[in-house]
Amino acid sequence: MANALVWFRNDLRLADQPALAAALAAGQVPVCVYIHEPEEEGDWAPGPASNAWRHHSLAALDASLRARGSRLRIFRGPSQPVIEALVAACDIEAVYWTRRYEPAIERRDAAIKRALREQGVHAESFNGALLFEPWELATKQGGPYRVFTPFWRAALAHWRAHRLLDAPASIPDLEGDPDGIRLETLRLPPARDPDALLRHGWKPGEAGAHEALELFIEGALHGYRQGRDRPDQVGTSRLSPHLHFGEIAPWRIVAALETQRSAATSADIDAFVRELGWREFACHLLHHFPHTPDADFNPRFDRFEWAPPQRRLLQAWRLGRTGVPIVDAGMRELRESGWMHNRVRMLAASYLCKHLRQHWREGARWFWQHLVDADLASNTLGWQWVAGTGADAAPYFRVFNPVTQAVKFDPEGRYVARWVPELARLPMPARHAPWTAPQLARRLAPDYPARPVVGLEEGREAALAAWRALAASRREEDQGDAPEEGAPT
Repeated sequence: MANALVWFRNDLRLADQPALAAALAAGQVPVCVYIHEPEEEGDWAPGPASNAWRHHSLAALDASLRARGSRLRIFRGPSQPVIEALVAACDIEAVYWTRRYEPAIERRDAAIKRALREQGVHAESFNGALLFEPWELATKQGGPYRVFTPFWRAALAHWRAHRLLDAPASIPDLEGDPDGIRLETLRLPPARDPDALLRHGWKPGEAGAHEALELFIEGALHGYRQGRDRPDQVGTSRLSPHLHFGEIAPWRIVAALETQRSAATSADIDAFVRELGWREFACHLLHHFPHTPDADFNPRFDRFEWAPPQRRLLQAWRLGRTGVPIVDAGMRELRESGWMHNRVRMLAASYLCKHLRQHWREGARWFWQHLVDADLASNTLGWQWVAGTGADAAPYFRVFNPVTQAVKFDPEGRYVARWVPELARLPMPARHAPWTAPQLARRLAPDYPARPVVGLEEGREAALAAWRALAASRREEDQGDAPEEGAPT
């Protein structure tokens, strides 16, 4: 039998694995390989939380392969020399992988594919991550969508069911070397707490992804439209890290949800699939606008007057010591568990970008380092959306009131009490705004900040003033560009 290299990346599964399926369909022996090459991801190499998840997911993939007669061979990069060496050593006639959409990775993959084909090696990539690839949906003018609603309308109009591929019962393996290196030598999980993910209930790997989907269908799916905004409840799927690492395909999730469709569940299913649509939209934007992880999507914000970086404010935000309980709860949840509820992500991001007027990149970098589901496309879209600088973004002058939001979505203060335990003795509503009951707060929560590092009204007014200054400069510019009276137009 001929041999094929199956290059695993963020597609750490055996079901719905088109690269593996291509090798088996061609009658080739798949040499299953993972290459660790974080330096090739440019300025956005995976952070510690992401790496910890990757470690457990790679271990799970190797175990699944071994149960079927194969194994995962692990190597250190650079990728192209490793692949070329394996092609020569293993008599490889084809190399298969699933596509990624990060700018640095797209450039690298294109170069590798070109080099392999020039050497006479069949090189082919597949969609393993999206319902629609970035070039499959376009406006009537032929360009990319910049607004989600028409994007999603087009997606629904072109909807197609993907064929589901079960994991192979057995997989042949190449005998002998090269074996690669042991997973442990990559030192991916933090030495101080290598099992932190497991303690917080996460189960990285394909089996964990399917279990999370089953739990979602049995529980949070019912009432998802409202429940997803409640951080005090289990109202979300918690599938985001599994999707990021490709432990489950989005079309398998959709197929499983469709089996549950009824009059009672239909609206909740539609709401969740729409969230998958936002994930798709993020990937499309990143592909078409590769500068956006580091630059404003809306160039008018290039002149926005962000406050100078202030270490004191940034540290208070990062450590969950801002004095705003719902924000602090989210930031502590992030540091401890590697995840944060989506509604709280918006509130924490808004407080940083609006009340503290710190640049959204400061927050995007921190999230990138600490989220287990850190995804460049979704992270970029989320931060630019909150900051008002992105595609289809909330306008900058929309300033979330974190106390009002907390009262609405954490009405009994359970979420705050869990992650900011020093506030647990405070009654409602003081638990969400302890500065409104200073004597009580001093007595029952003496270790918590007496007041926010930036007051809510103070911060809101400063943000709006900066917005008005930007709008005024834009009007002046437009007037300056206007033709003089009587000039030809």
